[in-house]
Amino acid sequence: MMQVLVVQNSTSSGPGRLGGWLTEAGATADVVRAPEGLPDSLDGYDGVVLLGGGYLPDDDAEHPWLPRERSLTAEALDRDVPLLGICLGEQLLAQVAGGKVTARSGETERGMCTLEVLPAAAGDPVLGQFVAEPLWMVENHEDSVTTLPPDATLLVTSSGCRVQAFRVGRAAWGLQFHPEASPDAILRWDEAALADQGLDRAVLAAAAKEHAEENEAQSRSLVRRWAQFLRNVR
Repeated sequence: MMQVLVVQNSTSSGPGRLGGWLTEAGATADVVRAPEGLPDSLDGYDGVVLLGGGYLPDDDAEHPWLPRERSLTAEALDRDVPLLGICLGEQLLAQVAGGKVTARSGETERGMCTLEVLPAAAGDPVLGQFVAEPLWMVENHEDSVTTLPPDATLLVTSSGCRVQAFRVGRAAWGLQFHPEASPDAILRWDEAALADQGLDRAVLAAAAKEHAEENEAQSRSLVRRWAQFLRNVR
């Protein structure tokens, strides 16, 4: 089976539905916790997934393993090892590839969001399948990619956050949204922190449930298409 390195950067940002879907697609998810589980290289892996974390990709003082994770990201780009960066993972990819990430950018999103897949995604092996339909995905961020890396292709956008998904190089995708997170995950978010932002966790969860069926089908298909890309380039 294909081996996929899945880097978990935070106890609250786990792989969720990802592991099961990768198994369905013929891949084994090797979930490692940063920092202790980070490998020295991507040798032996067919692909890598970088999960979220709730902090900036260069917050090295508080999270001293980030230089090592950025090095693995650069290795994936240099060797064309397929990479899927999610939330913090997307921001790591953007920064390593020459883009810019802005803290508290004003593009804060919480809960289920509707996203627009751009015509530029037509033919993309992972996101091209969604060109004719809106994407329904869970979001939970206040930092965002504000400048794309050189030569990156913007694939998905929204009114709330311009850079929702991009591809850079031959085999690296960044997603600001969370295909691994089901709508039920919202019920585990910090209720007090949401209330401080004027948000009601129960209301967010109920709104997300309205699009749970579309969200699960689209998220599963996205992960399976990425796994199929791994198989094709293996």
